[in-house]
Amino acid sequence: MSSQEEILSDGRFSCVARDPRFWEMPEKERKVKIDKRFRAMFHDKKFKLRYTVDKRGRPVNFSSTENLRKFYALSESDSDLSESEEHAEKRKKQKKNKKAKGKAETDS
Repeated sequence: MSSQEEILSDGRFSCVARDPRFWEMPEKERKVKIDKRFRAMFHDKKFKLRYTVDKRGRPVNFSSTENLRKFYALSESDSDLSESEEHAEKRKKQKKNKKAKGKAETDS
């Protein structure tokens, strides 16, 4: 097979290297950025579908959440906020559990 350099040096295909229509999309721009309003779609059961066969009828073990993670990303500022919010929610739950345990011990 011919190498990539030989193909690009060929006069018939020289325009391909300069034409932006044929450039590969940058990694940062591949995923669509979404804000915090839509972050629930990554973990909500309403958005999760379990596939047993693909479009050609072959058996697969696949879910729609993998596609969501493949094509969508939280915007940078929102992903930082969501991580900090998740930590805050975990702390609140831990405090509630400690209070509930304390009340249960005092009641018994």
